[in-house]
Amino acid sequence: MNNKRLSRLVQFAANSIVILFLITTVLTQTAFAQKNSPRDIKVMTFNIRLGIVDDGENSWKHRSENLCQTIEKFNPELLGLQEAFLFQIDEILKHFPDLALVGVGRDDGKQGGEYSCILYDKTRFNVDTTETFWFSDTPNIPGSKHWGNNITRICTWAKFTDSKTKKRFYYYNVHLDHESQPSREKSTELLLAKMNKQKEKLPIILTGDFNCGDDNPAILTILKGGLVDSYRALHKKTANDGTFHAFKGGTDGEKIDFIFTSKHLKTKKSEIVRDSYNGKFPSDHFPVIAVLEF
Repeated sequence: MNNKRLSRLVQFAANSIVILFLITTVLTQTAFAQKNSPRDIKVMTFNIRLGIVDDGENSWKHRSENLCQTIEKFNPELLGLQEAFLFQIDEILKHFPDLALVGVGRDDGKQGGEYSCILYDKTRFNVDTTETFWFSDTPNIPGSKHWGNNITRICTWAKFTDSKTKKRFYYYNVHLDHESQPSREKSTELLLAKMNKQKEKLPIILTGDFNCGDDNPAILTILKGGLVDSYRALHKKTANDGTFHAFKGGTDGEKIDFIFTSKHLKTKKSEIVRDSYNGKFPSDHFPVIAVLEF
């Protein structure tokens, strides 16, 4: 190989390296800019499995640290919890001092029983109004249930103001019944009625464990009501979308944990988080995450 040809090859290689570096830099800067866009809101829904039952090696005391580690990895600014008892919430809040609580216990409207609560980044969001209502014929009476559900079911919502964007929005978090289909359907009807009665028509985020999949009438009611499944906005339905796995890590079954949004919000990212720790899972549900943009 003569010197002239060798020189051309060296120059070509040098130019390729420069181009590759520029492309990598641009992609990195773009990803960084997206990650830090002031319009982005990181949302997570997580059924953390009630901590009062004896699940043996999957009991709360054995998995709470891993659960917090899973939350920390995504670092949500809005976190909807289901099956959360106050002592579990307190432990999570201790781990994340920037988060604050909205919600009450479903048994008495105070601290009794499970919460379907909202944890929010208090350095970013301000709470304007909050309420918890019961999925029943008497939604303002704590502990009430009428639609075939043997377990009390609730929704907690809040109206937030985002200090970064000055945008205001509603956030609803629910846990629907696992047995009664009439209860699931009536619950979503009541939920939409509550949303529609709000005096201010603001963007909406809805999270929760709905205990049913995409094609269930309860979910279809929500979609017909104008909300969008953030996960389905980016991912087609597959046989491996399951979010309940009974601590086994299976991906079959239906996606029963959802992050819905009104059309004011764009989904930039959505994933089912399947993290495990030495073969152990932080809950019997996989959490679902989304990055949303006004």
